[in-house]
Amino acid sequence: MEQSLNEILSAKNEMVKKGQIVEATEKYFAPHAKTIDFDGTVTNNKSEMVTKMQGFAGAIAKVNGITLHHSSINGDISFAEFTFDFDMKDGSKILWHEILRTVWQNGQIVEEQYFKA
Repeated sequence: MEQSLNEILSAKNEMVKKGQIVEATEKYFAPHAKTIDFDGTVTNNKSEMVTKMQGFAGAIAKVNGITLHHSSINGDISFAEFTFDFDMKDGSKILWHEILRTVWQNGQIVEEQYFKA
């Protein structure tokens, strides 16, 4: 039985909440997926995004918390609001409150954009 987009989004958000950011990227991104970060950084395909997420995840010393506040779907577009709280290996601290706007096609992400909340 085919999963609904709501089920797919819920499963992806659960992975993110558990800190499985690289795994979620590998599982849900289409090969040609594009991402746009709030600072203007762009990845042009799944491989670039996986590499970016592996580097980021590898720099985390401790996950203090990942909180999903809200998520919604309208057609093939979903939104999720998260707060990420990390201690990094370089001694810095990351506290991000962000909104993810995701465009889906056939159960895979084809575009994801990140906004500071």
